[in-house]
Amino acid sequence: QVQLVESGGGTVQVGESLRLSCVASEGTFRMNGMGWFRQAPGKEREFVAAINWSSSSTLYADSVKGRFTISRDNAKKTVYLQMNILKFDDTGVYYCARKLGLSSSNSVLDYNVWGQGTQVTVSS
Repeated sequence: QVQLVESGGGTVQVGESLRLSCVASEGTFRMNGMGWFRQAPGKEREFVAAINWSSSSTLYADSVKGRFTISRDNAKKTVYLQMNILKFDDTGVYYCARKLGLSSSNSVLDYNVWGQGTQVTVSS
């Protein structure tokens, strides 16, 4: 059974950058869309970014457009989230997820495998 392992989280100051990585341990990867979601304390999990199987299509939440970039390397079974100009509101646990099918999606219901999450904290 495929497992997703995120890394790259940490504590940074406002305006700084972080790069998250998510590696699939086994199973299919290149034939699946992938996504990043986040959850802040006391809030529901929300969509951040998604990418289709071939990297030809990406989706972003309005709150991160122009600051975050999702990418993938199918040979390494890895998806990345480059986060620039971080804000306080970007604080939360970031989850990587594998989608059913090739396309990208902003709906949590379309994803069937989730990582354990990595904490991102943005401070002053």
